[in-house]
Amino acid sequence: MDNLRVSLVQGETLWHDPAGNREYYGGLIASLRGLTDLVVLPETFTSGFSNDAIEDAETMDGESVAWMREQARALDAAVTGSVQIRDGDKVFNRMLFATPDGGLHSYDKRHLFRYAGEHKRYAPGRDRLTVEWKGWRICPMVCYDLRFPVFSRNRFDVEREGAPDYDLALYVANWPAARAHAWKTLLRARAIENLCFVAGVNRVGTDGNDLAYSGDSAVIDYVGDALSECTDRELLTTTTLLAAGLSAHREHFPAILDADRFELE
Repeated sequence: MDNLRVSLVQGETLWHDPAGNREYYGGLIASLRGLTDLVVLPETFTSGFSNDAIEDAETMDGESVAWMREQARALDAAVTGSVQIRDGDKVFNRMLFATPDGGLHSYDKRHLFRYAGEHKRYAPGRDRLTVEWKGWRICPMVCYDLRFPVFSRNRFDVEREGAPDYDLALYVANWPAARAHAWKTLLRARAIENLCFVAGVNRVGTDGNDLAYSGDSAVIDYVGDALSECTDRELLTTTTLLAAGLSAHREHFPAILDADRFELE
């Protein structure tokens, strides 16, 4: 597999303004064509993290899904981030992964943030997703999922001769500044224990609930070192993940082969 260029988009999401956010984030990423392989937007980037946004949840045929597909095509790169999506009689915090060829994958946030009442309004997902892109296996997850290492566990794949089942874990978030230390610590923990790269994208600014966000988006390597770290301001940064370094570390330190085998119910 070749190296992978990952762009983190740390923005100040507008409150309950999908059209405004599509314009805002579209402007931030417009210059990336030919300069990146993967663009990562924050959790609920069209509305902010709001239980009330459920009333305006879009469908998979809505404008935000179409916008993500168009951005992927225009940038010739994969584009990912989460949106409130109505599917039947339920609404999910759904992370979408759009590719330039028109492909679209989705993961529904499994762990709903009880502390903020998310579990009362949104439906939980069940299955983890792994997407293959540019020779990399990528596992997209959402915010609160970061606190649950069992769900994030990088299992080895017998069909792939014992290779771990993903190379890069993505976490998109609206993670308040009051718990920034946990965010920064857990990103490193997930990278170290899973022998993988981790990219975490958080928003900045203050939302409609008066919650402040400090950003702290980062790309962490397989030994827990930060390859890039963002401040508490709007920022767009691109980091190249070196495939050879990851492969060499896994061969030298194959701890994942000694992991416990179990399944989630």
